This record gives sequence, C-alpha cells and structure tokens, in this order.
Amino acid sequence: MAGVQTAVALRDQGFTGAVTLIGDEPHQPYDRPPLSKAVLLGATEASYFDVDFEALGVTLQLGREVTWVRAAERELDTVQGPVPYDALVIATGSRPVTLPGGEGLPDVHTLRTLDDAGRLRAVLADRRDVVVVGAGWIGAEFATAAREAGCAVTVVEAAGRPLVGALPAGITDPMAAWYADSGAELITHARVARIEPGAVVLESGRRLTAGAVLVGIGARPATGWLAGSGIAIGADGSVTADEWLRSSLPGVYAVGDCASFPSRRYGERLLVHHWDNALQGPRAVAAGIIGDEPRIYDPVPYFWSEQFGRFVQYAGHHTGADTVIRRGEPTGPSWSVCWLRAGRLVAVLAVGRPRDLAQGRKLIEAGAPLDPVRAADPDAPLKTAVLAGRG
Repeated sequence: MAGVQTAVALRDQGFTGAVTLIGDEPHQPYDRPPLSKAVLLGATEASYFDVDFEALGVTLQLGREVTWVRAAERELDTVQGPVPYDALVIATGSRPVTLPGGEGLPDVHTLRTLDDAGRLRAVLADRRDVVVVGAGWIGAEFATAAREAGCAVTVVEAAGRPLVGALPAGITDPMAAWYADSGAELITHARVARIEPGAVVLESGRRLTAGAVLVGIGARPATGWLAGSGIAIGADGSVTADEWLRSSLPGVYAVGDCASFPSRRYGERLLVHHWDNALQGPRAVAAGIIGDEPRIYDPVPYFWSEQFGRFVQYAGHHTGADTVIRRGEPTGPSWSVCWLRAGRLVAVLAVGRPRDLAQGRKLIEAGAPLDPVRAADPDAPLKTAVLAGRG
C-alpha cells in the first residue's frame, strides 16, 4: 500500500520524472486487509490494486529484492544489479515475528503475504484443527475466519487477556468472551514449549491438537537490509524519519510500517502498523520529493478490525491520557471508549458504533475539549459533548 500510494501521489501532485516501484514478491501489487478476510475464505483469489501502472508511467520491477543502499553513489544493490535513484522511498513494510522452533515446519504459518493467505486457505478448506498463537489483531481475525470455515480453533495467549500490546487492561477484558461465543477456546497465561507434528505443547504440559498453527505474535519493520547504510534505525527496528518522513540520509524517505515519525499532536515518536498510515503518509512523501509544499506528517492514527461478528475501530493514541470514558455496556453488542488528556479527546475505540468513531476522529483532529458527563451518555452523539466557547 505505501509503495503504490507513493507512486500514485507523485503523479497526482504533478511529478513528471521516472517512477520505479520495486518489490521482492513476484505478484502484482496487492492490498493486505482482504488477506485475512475474503482471500483467506476463498471469496476472491487476490486483492490486486486497481491501478493502471502503465498509464501512470510507473515501471514495476517485481520479484527483485533490494539488498542494500549505497548512499554516496545514490544506488540500490539488488541481486540483478544496481539501480540508480535521485530520490528513494523506503516502503518495505514489516515482517511477522516467528515462533522459535517453528521456522521451516510445514504446518506452521504466518499471515502477511498473498502466498501466506493461499496456504492458509487450504488449511481452512480442509477444516483442520487450528492452534493460533497470539490473541492480537491478526490472531483474532484468523480465528474468526477459521471458525467461519468450520475449523476447531484454540487460541494461545501468553498474557492474561487479548490485545495486550494494543489496548490497556480493563478495556479488552470483555473481548475475551467473544472467543467462547464463537466456539473458539482462548487459553491465557499460556506459553508454547514446543511444536510437534500434529500438536502444540504448552509449558504447562498440555498438548493441543494442531493440524495447523498460525503464529500471530507481532511484526517488526523490514529494515534489516539497511544495516550499515547510514540510515538511522531506532531500537524498535524502524527507520527514524522526521516530521516530513525524511530519513537521516538526504533524498531518502521512509513511509508505512517500516518508519516511525515524531508526532506533534501526541508529543512522542509513533510507529503505526496499520493500513491508513500506509495510505496517508505517501502524500507527505510525494510533496517532499516535489518540493513545492512540503507537508508535516502528523495524522490521527486509525485502524479497524472485523472479528467474531463485530466491527472494531480505533482512532488516536491513548498513551498519556488521564481520563477514560465508557459509552455503553461492554457486554453488549455495541459500545465505545474515549480517552481524554487535559480535557481533550485523544483517542476513541468503537465496537459496533461507527458514528462514535467518525465523530471522535474529527474531534481529535480539532483538539476539541469535551464535557466528560455528556460524553459518557451513549445515547447522545459524541459531537454534542464539545464544550462551547473553548478551543
């Protein structure tokens, strides 16, 4: 998404120079969200972008892995030979974290690429018993699809609750019940000791039947190939871009899952592994390359997830919030949570309440101060909680 949208944004903003899009996969560029939904369940074969690259004057170099950047020469090293550049955009995304001891085993999978989805689609078609390691976003979405396909599903989570790395304690507790409601078993406080043919063995000694294993324990920026290039990499593995998404090297930008950026809005550096970031960031990158009106990149992060019959949306960044407001009962079919800092909305989580999300996202962008009492009324539109005369 980030690479394709950068190419599209360059043309949209009037760039007339040559644009080359390089990717190590042999497939035409494709969108990732459908991989855990329509593609996985066989509703569609692929999710290729509806972009006419030839008409845009964008050259695709597919199946070509870039191995290094030689900044002094402004060249990329690839197996097929060097590629010169005037401006370089790094949009290499992230790679799934693998389970130690699971590498290379035929029935142990991750879900990141079109090929991954194809292999897992066969697993679901065979209705195998599935063990999912990790109750994060990918784990929940895959468990949802597996149950829809008729597979027996067990989800193993090392922490005591789902989505432990994404949302604070107390917020995700009601989500644990979603697994049982769907017919999946969620085992928390559980670590994998080893994987054997047909089984996952937990540290407790419990053996779980596993015709296939899906590992969903996170992802890290795909930046290992940049070692020694002079491009600054943070402790989290991301390219440490500035507020215009420029790297530490002149003429080199970074966007999407592989790049972190300083947020003025939230007063900290953000690394956002979500689709909307890969959609919005390229517009700032294109403006920087063209040089007419450089744009500071300071978005309100946004993502969504479909799991166990629920549409979950989140906007903002709740770290540093001092007030939590709940709208609706978390045991019900729809509810939301708002986070305030110094009286202003900074994040909103909406389960089955898209209007709360849409209004909340605009209020975050505006830095709107809210009346906490009014905001806690689930029957009142969130926008009506804005304190008049304050901004």
